[in-house]
Amino acid sequence: MMQADWDIKSRSRQCSRTGREFHDGEFFYTMLVREGEGFRREDLCEEAWRERNDNIQPFSFWRSKYEPPAPPPPEPLPRDSAEGLLRHLLASNDPSHRNACYILALMLERKRLLRPMESSDESVLVYEHIGTGETLVVSNPRLSLEQIPEVQREVSALLAPAA
Repeated sequence: MMQADWDIKSRSRQCSRTGREFHDGEFFYTMLVREGEGFRREDLCEEAWRERNDNIQPFSFWRSKYEPPAPPPPEPLPRDSAEGLLRHLLASNDPSHRNACYILALMLERKRLLRPMESSDESVLVYEHIGTGETLVVSNPRLSLEQIPEVQREVSALLAPAA
């Protein structure tokens, strides 16, 4: 049995025939029509569905209620804020922020904004900024697993918008 992959686009925000935007809660029809080796998807308002050419037999069709796409969830700690805070704390050269700088650097490494580079000194972490090529040097405070939650709370408080 041969498996085939079809590129079927996701639900549209508007009627394929009229171009009119769908409204929240409006019913519409989706039909898949064979086209060459794949399928073409059309989302039609009820009026366009009634007026379609009956000679075109869809491979599949269904009726749905339109729900606008949910906005993408915000990043728990936005990249720009975390990077800006790290830069600010590094520039302040305040030893009381060593732990926060370390956690922020790890966060930005996980987001693939900072790339770790080799360092001959284990007490220092060296990073290259992926976008700019800048080098950032962060002290390694050698936090224990028990210390990390408290430092994460500190970083979250530093990143929280001022009320």
